[in-house]
Amino acid sequence: MITTLIYIVIPLLLLSLGGGLFFLLIDKGETGRKRTVYLLGLRVFFAALLIILVTIGLYTGELGNSVLP
Repeated sequence: MITTLIYIVIPLLLLSLGGGLFFLLIDKGETGRKRTVYLLGLRVFFAALLIILVTIGLYTGELGNSVLP
């Protein structure tokens, strides 16, 4: 379950990063446009969500190292 959520969050994080770059290049410094700021804020949210999901997955044991010593 956690791995599925991680696989969903990673592309969303990359899409918001790409969208922020796209709007940064399109807006060309117009002060009235806040699209870049909103998408980069969304990227911070997805990054925090990814850290939380990985932490929960490691804590519950769903994610972990399966290599034997």
